[in-house]
Amino acid sequence: MNNKPNRGLVRSEHRRVRSGEDFDIIIGFLGFWALVLLVVTVWMEVTVQPALGWALGLLATLLALYGMIRLRRRLPERTATRRN
Repeated sequence: MNNKPNRGLVRSEHRRVRSGEDFDIIIGFLGFWALVLLVVTVWMEVTVQPALGWALGLLATLLALYGMIRLRRRLPERTATRRN
């Protein structure tokens, strides 16, 4: 095992895996807010309050989520383990 510190350098194979993981985190974040906005929009509609702004926010979030999922598919598959 190499005991030298990496001084913040990341090998190329780790960079590729991290990139996919970052996309997964962003997709999860957008998915959470899409769910929150869906609940708020439905609640605003049921209580007969103006919901156009909430619905447009939901639309923007869903479009961003769709775009991130499409970009994520182009990245290489994640590996289950990382080499140390």
